[in-house]
Amino acid sequence: MDETPEEGLQEVAAELNELATGLVRHLLSDRQGMSLTTVAALGRLEQEGPIRLTALAAAEGIAQPSMTALVQRLERQNLASRSTDPADGRVCLVAITDAGRELLAERHRAQRARVAGLLAALPEQDVQALSEAMHTALPIVRRMLRGESAS
Repeated sequence: MDETPEEGLQEVAAELNELATGLVRHLLSDRQGMSLTTVAALGRLEQEGPIRLTALAAAEGIAQPSMTALVQRLERQNLASRSTDPADGRVCLVAITDAGRELLAERHRAQRARVAGLLAALPEQDVQALSEAMHTALPIVRRMLRGESAS
């Protein structure tokens, strides 16, 4: 029996979910003493630049008091800093520090090395097939996540 378009979408969604979940679980098995929330907050600060603490809390889906405590920990570790918004002195902006950027860069290097290790155990034709699939899928997934239609 042929599948409906909705069933096809559900199948692709399940496969993407399995892929993402599997890789994330593997990569997070070595957290290096940092919670996923901490890494996500630092990543957002790196990508978006200085941001209001309230906006950071909302973007990461946690309560403002929890984000305040997280930012205080990041400040003690010299991974983030707070400053006053020049446009509104009542507002606190949070930014990543150079040490925070280096920590994220090192984590990314370690994660790439872990995935490269997994790939090294595969036959060359499997690595080539994955490479070709990623060159096709990654731009599509990026557009999908940005909410863009196919062009």
